[in-house]
Amino acid sequence: MKKVLSVILCCLLALPLMAQQVNEAQVKAMISQTASKMKSMQCDFVQTKHMKMLNDKMVSKGRMYYQQSDKLRWEYTAPYTYTFIINGTKVMMKNNRRNDVIDVNQNKVFREIARIMMNSVVGNSLNDSKDFKTAITASKDQWIATLTPLRKDLKAMFQKITLYFDRQKQMVQKVELTEKKGDLTVIELINCRTNVPINPNTFAITR
Repeated sequence: MKKVLSVILCCLLALPLMAQQVNEAQVKAMISQTASKMKSMQCDFVQTKHMKMLNDKMVSKGRMYYQQSDKLRWEYTAPYTYTFIINGTKVMMKNNRRNDVIDVNQNKVFREIARIMMNSVVGNSLNDSKDFKTAITASKDQWIATLTPLRKDLKAMFQKITLYFDRQKQMVQKVELTEKKGDLTVIELINCRTNVPINPNTFAITR
């Protein structure tokens, strides 16, 4: 579950010195409004995992596709290949050796994973009051939302999740996952395009 959640939040550092408190309700409302208008999104991503114990980092790259409101493809392309797809109630995890398909209606863990993943991609995780305590600050160009886990299972994995939003576009730019043991995963979303057609086969679930 830890590996999949790292992919989620989407698989989400210290704040800039200029950070200031903001009207959190207003920021959440603006982000939610933008998310509701976003029918689709596709982008590249760069994921950097900083290993505290090894004083090292691992960098991987890939592509992400989202289609409102229940379709997501998270695909690693380098230095290895791995694909995670959510399509309605089905989740598929695929690599070079195996292809696993899970019905989230029959698996509580993956039902929660799918829900958190989708909410994180569009920024709706700010409204997950049962899962996270949220604090929002602002820099010149960004809103920074720090999510502190409230649920026991999430606390066991993460100290916090930090989402960085572009203030002009009101969309997630970067996600930082600070794990319980101090490892840090940073995911940067680049070359984002919204509301453009996506081939339905992109979200196909196959066995």
